[in-house]
Amino acid sequence: MTKPFKRILFTGAAGGLGRRLRPHLGQFADVVRLADLVPIADAQPHEEIVQCDLADRDAVMAMCEGVDAILHFGGVSTEVEFAPIMQANILGMANLYEAVHKRGIRRVIFASSNHTMGMYKTTDVVDAAMPPRADGYYGLSKVFGESLSRYYWDRFGIETVCIRIGYCFPEASNHRQLATWLSLDDMVELLRRSLLTPRVGHTITFGISDNDGKWWDDRHARFLAYRPKDSSRQFTDAVLASGVDKSDDMNDITLKFQGGVFLTHGPKYKP
Repeated sequence: MTKPFKRILFTGAAGGLGRRLRPHLGQFADVVRLADLVPIADAQPHEEIVQCDLADRDAVMAMCEGVDAILHFGGVSTEVEFAPIMQANILGMANLYEAVHKRGIRRVIFASSNHTMGMYKTTDVVDAAMPPRADGYYGLSKVFGESLSRYYWDRFGIETVCIRIGYCFPEASNHRQLATWLSLDDMVELLRRSLLTPRVGHTITFGISDNDGKWWDDRHARFLAYRPKDSSRQFTDAVLASGVDKSDDMNDITLKFQGGVFLTHGPKYKP
């Protein structure tokens, strides 16, 4: 069977989500090049392994050679101090897109984050046309990535789908996770639609399953024809029975803002 691409690059392949996605990527390309800062073991016949520091411009240029499309999931994925985020998520993103431009790669799928919008309230419904309101350095780095990819679309015609990924773990265990949950199967389907839709330009979409009480309106990415098949409804009874998030105190910043516990990291929130 002919596959859509000859070779795709998947950065962040050794990360938590990267390890879960890895077995599903062979459907998209004859060769899947796996990259990460740390070593990756057990290459399959259709896989290539590259160890790369995203802050190393020359290494990134070499990593991107011969690639048709990129799934960029690499970088720091939690709220930590600024320096490592700057190296991996900001300088690393600039290095990646310069390599994309010079190598003639035409499409990138960028793992952005819901934390680009984390300072919106949990009573708000957010769409991609609304201004970003990051909840920390990590979210700010993803805002930078979205803006940088927009620049490369406007200047050079490089297409990017930025996926603001929700809570992509096997189960939801609190109310925030019920609202933002994304199943692995739905994540793979969203990658498929992002890679194979003929024209995407620069698109921001929200990575979420068919949950009740969603905070995110994906109207601006409907043309991707992403149809989630899963829902967090399967976890609702267990969450309610657990009594978690029982408080309705909206002075609790983890309940008041969409960023949740990320607001307890880094500089103290001041209303």
